Amino acid sequence: MDLVNFIRNVPDFPKKGIMFRDITTLLKDKTAFKEAGMRLFSRFSHIPVDKVVGIESRGFIYGALLAEKFDAGFVPVRKPKKLPAETISEGYALEYGTDTLEIHKDAIQPGEKVLIHDDLLATGGTAEAVVKMVEKLGGEVVGILFLVELTFLKGRDKLKNYKVESLVKYDSE
Repeated sequence: MDLVNFIRNVPDFPKKGIMFRDITTLLKDKTAFKEAGMRLFSRFSHIPVDKVVGIESRGFIYGALLAEKFDAGFVPVRKPKKLPAETISEGYALEYGTDTLEIHKDAIQPGEKVLIHDDLLATGGTAEAVVKMVEKLGGEVVGILFLVELTFLKGRDKLKNYKVESLVKYDSE
């Protein structure tokens, strides 16, 4: 099954000149949804994982599923002021602006093996910010996993010291 056939291209979203890769069309197809989940899990199934960190918001979908498959805890990383307890934060650059993410201070314990998941790797800034927060809390990043990767934006370069996997790659806009 070629998962790219289940991803919709939306031009000029969220701003003019951006080709948005919409995974909602993959998510609504029960066969593609299940297949993507199995493939994501298989990329790291041989590695022990204590926590799966899912990045707001589409990273929550497969992140929670992966946590269940790994028999691990799930940790949400969210935009500022969305988490109720004490947090740490990290700023980062997007392909079209800047933003900040937060994680609960008690979400990761020192020495825990952490798998980070998000739906899309673009410039790598989001994942890099999450790596920094996980490591500040003492976690060991065992991998970073994406459903989609925009290889032409070279986001992997920011994550070169980590095992990075993605299922669907786009080599051009």
